[in-house]
Amino acid sequence: MKAKALCALFVVGAMGSAGAQTPSGWRAHDLARPRPPVATPGQAAEPMAPPADAVVLFDGTDLAAWKNREGAAAGWVMRDGAMEAVPGAGYVYTRQAFGDVQLHIEWAAPTPPKDSGQGRGNSGVFLMEKYELQVLDSYRNDTYPDGQAGAAYGQYPPLVNASLPPGEWQSYDIVFRRPRFDSMGALVAPARMTALQNGILIQDNVTLWGPTNWLQANPYVAGSDRGPIALQDHGNPVRYRNIWVRELPESPQTAAPPLPEPADVPAAVLDRLVGTYRNGGMVLVIRRSGTGLEVTLPEGRRQALIPLSPVEYAFGATAATLTVIPGPAERPARLTFRMGDTAFDLTPDSAPATTR
Repeated sequence: MKAKALCALFVVGAMGSAGAQTPSGWRAHDLARPRPPVATPGQAAEPMAPPADAVVLFDGTDLAAWKNREGAAAGWVMRDGAMEAVPGAGYVYTRQAFGDVQLHIEWAAPTPPKDSGQGRGNSGVFLMEKYELQVLDSYRNDTYPDGQAGAAYGQYPPLVNASLPPGEWQSYDIVFRRPRFDSMGALVAPARMTALQNGILIQDNVTLWGPTNWLQANPYVAGSDRGPIALQDHGNPVRYRNIWVRELPESPQTAAPPLPEPADVPAAVLDRLVGTYRNGGMVLVIRRSGTGLEVTLPEGRRQALIPLSPVEYAFGATAATLTVIPGPAERPARLTFRMGDTAFDLTPDSAPATTR
């Protein structure tokens, strides 16, 4: 799909129509939406030490990595190694901006609990300050499903309710891929999010319709490819600790090289390779398949054999090769199988395999 068409699709999907306001078909914050099932985590979160390549955003010692909206010192307080939201102080933002990230963050809802629904232990973790994974005390506390703990706010309820009781430390592990735009500002790829709560999958590589928001669905607008991580002040003294982030490469996969071009090997040479070859429990069966060759490996695994020369063959789907050591009447005396750092010889049975 072309970039402009994709952008238009997500703009229309986000804004909706009279019949369906969102791509899910559910109106945002609909109390009639089915509740995610409850999944009880094995235990409360234990602090997870950051890996060596992580950027530590909060380790319990200071708030130097954070600021308020105006760029001044964060207005939250530190208490017992945690940073705590101060009602009315506003959101806090990282001084450093991020794009694609793996984020670990631990949080605890206030105890004893107060209020209900959205008024109970409400906060949020925002990627690029636009895309929220909801923080809420959702332990035996009902609210609209796309606004409970672990929801991609207003868009995707969590797969399950993995919440622990208020006061217990909980963890989010989030993998976030930012949206991509072309040079003209058209959307090329929307943002995506995967998240675990207390070790349980709650968002499975969901495609965000646009920035998350309350009472409206905002379309994508091209902008910076990086932004701060933000924590929400929603009037509740939610606590956070042990926050670290790993920046992810822009292109997580390297393009694979093309398969090798097959050599023009005479059919008679291919016919002489047909047979069964053994080395202990390792058995390879080579057959003709159409105009080429097919090899059957143990447990019935099949792959094409690509001729590189009359004596060298590559596997179609595995980085392995077979080298032919010729014997009498030009039939193979043995084959040498190589894959990675493994190499061993296989000898032929006396009778060839059945051709087809």
